[in-house]
Amino acid sequence: MHRYLPGFLLALCLSLPAPAVSAEPDDQRTFILWYRNYDNPAIRSLVELALAKTTEYGDFKVVRSEELSQGRVLRELANNNNRLVDIANVATTAEREEFLNPIPLPVDGGLLGFRVCLVLPKHLPQFEGIQNIDDLTSRKIRIGQGSHWPDTPILEANGLQVVTHTRYEILFGMLRNERFECFARGVGEVLYDLEHNRADDLVIEPNILFAYPMPSYLFVAPNDQEAAHRLQLGMERAIKDGSFAVYLKRWFGRAVTELGLEQRKVITLENPYLSEESMYVGRHTLENLRRRLDYLSQVATPD
Repeated sequence: MHRYLPGFLLALCLSLPAPAVSAEPDDQRTFILWYRNYDNPAIRSLVELALAKTTEYGDFKVVRSEELSQGRVLRELANNNNRLVDIANVATTAEREEFLNPIPLPVDGGLLGFRVCLVLPKHLPQFEGIQNIDDLTSRKIRIGQGSHWPDTPILEANGLQVVTHTRYEILFGMLRNERFECFARGVGEVLYDLEHNRADDLVIEPNILFAYPMPSYLFVAPNDQEAAHRLQLGMERAIKDGSFAVYLKRWFGRAVTELGLEQRKVITLENPYLSEESMYVGRHTLENLRRRLDYLSQVATPD
């Protein structure tokens, strides 16, 4: 096991040696990154950071995929179809780790399993004083999520009512049309949502924080061992030289501060769908929640 940054990233992973790759200076591989990840500057910058740390593999270029749903992109990866996508960052499950090729290092330090509610302003009173899951169910609060997102079965397994759609973008309209009351978004996602989806009519509920173990990994196709080795080696090097810590504070410190996470009521949920290794990662993430929030609140914002 690697000795990672204290209170930051606790993950089991195999340390892969740099392979003997002979690359001419003009060699370049183009990596197709899932469009949702490409459009998110935090995830795109992490992929580029990992690739830039592994120059022995040659030059690289990262391009945007077609606008594929999460379910579709995972199927294309499983089918080794690199004409449409090479890399996707999604939450992990035991099934995804079995059929895809994971890089088992949480891209956000484990923050994806910490979620807040994006809501209509008129629904804010419905959330006042909520302390637990029973309060959510008794007030008939429905949660909006993507059909193929692993959050959906997690929320349902904890007794919450979930309304789904295959398209992330459509869920904003469903919230506005009152198909559900809470669009649960990762703390590293929700500010981006508001700023890039014309969501000035929506607000972030200020009092509750859902927390469940759900590491978010980079995934590649089963037969793309070179990309898997390169990404993992690059991320390991970034952890060791401190640039991964800089990345986390740069892209997630602002969210921790602006969302006031340390003052929120934490509603802890179980996640029965993780592999043993990812459950280890996820449990340590929850156990170190306060320490992680304290560190990230020493914010270093993007340029």
